[in-house]
Amino acid sequence: MDQPKTETPRLLEGVRVVELGSMYAAPTAGRMLRDFGAEVIKVEDPVSGDMARQWQPQKDGLALGFARLNSGKRSVGIDLRQPEGREVALELIRRADVVIESFRPGRLEAWGMGYDVLSKANPGLVLTRVSGFGQSGPYSSRPGFGTVAETASGYAFLNGWPDTPPTAPPFGFADSIAGISAAFGTAMALFRREVSGVGSEVDVALYEPLMFILGDALLNYTSTGTVMTRVGNTSGSASPRGIYQAKDGGWLSIAASAQTIAMRLFDAMGRPELKTDERYATNAARMQNNADLQEIVKAWVGSMPRHKVLDTLEDYEVVAAPVNDSSDIVQDPHFLERTLVNLSGTILGNAMMTGPILHVAGSAEPTYHGVPEVGEHTEAVLADLGFAAGTLRRLAADGVLTGA
Repeated sequence: MDQPKTETPRLLEGVRVVELGSMYAAPTAGRMLRDFGAEVIKVEDPVSGDMARQWQPQKDGLALGFARLNSGKRSVGIDLRQPEGREVALELIRRADVVIESFRPGRLEAWGMGYDVLSKANPGLVLTRVSGFGQSGPYSSRPGFGTVAETASGYAFLNGWPDTPPTAPPFGFADSIAGISAAFGTAMALFRREVSGVGSEVDVALYEPLMFILGDALLNYTSTGTVMTRVGNTSGSASPRGIYQAKDGGWLSIAASAQTIAMRLFDAMGRPELKTDERYATNAARMQNNADLQEIVKAWVGSMPRHKVLDTLEDYEVVAAPVNDSSDIVQDPHFLERTLVNLSGTILGNAMMTGPILHVAGSAEPTYHGVPEVGEHTEAVLADLGFAAGTLRRLAADGVLTGA
């Protein structure tokens, strides 16, 4: 008889995170930790809240980007510009395991809340700091958003086609990667604390994780003198690779980036002679003759409707996929089973979004219900810390807290 499946608590169950960060990157880190069980208390300006609440697109006043990153967090409205607000925040931090912040470097120190002060109040604290250019270096004091990181890192220079301008992505690319990296750094620091009992300061610059994923661009230049440039949908490392249009107008990708896959692609195309053609027999030769090979692949894909091309490639175990838009993704059975989750309890209706970025066997999956209003949980959270009701009313009347 099969035994019932049991789920262990999520990996970060019992970890308390105070999120001082706003906009995109730091809240992404907070969401990553929340997805795996951490309690995330989001500290917001008591009047305007996180600026991301004002971003577009919106539905009935709810910013979709804010909803995606902050469902399941608890919102506490505290004005950190006021000394009493910082005193309240410090009480929160004394009981926390992690603080995530995204102020310009030096702001916390100017408020008397640098790591030296926070770690003295809470010796095991992990302080994760996300900023445009990091906490050190000549540019550390500069403000920075994702677009600046995408250009300064070299990403925009490599993105696009040879005859088009450098291109930034139409979504928070640098912020997302920095947020995921910040969560990774936080998890490592928590592990170190378990071993040594010592907290850590984690320093994430928006541009650094993005610069890392550019691959060989910097190593190529410093070792060969070659400045890699925009190559469109092809690759500077393997051929054939690209995005192609089928006869019915549908688009699909093919990545024959390994020798064995390239050989299987030639078989799938009914062109086995290409496997021994000296122009295409090796990756080095294919790269030298990439333009001609791309035309051959383009013609083959363009001779059939997309579903037939994809079926043929699957039969030959060639790496390929359709070019999906959002309407395709939300109907795909694989994504529905593994990747997409429902966001319930909001004015968005029957809404879906991406769930956790990875899965751990035996760990309970998170749910996403509701999006907090600014300061929705101020009274409950601070009362749990021992703040008297009269004190909370006075601080609210003084504008230090969201009304309690």
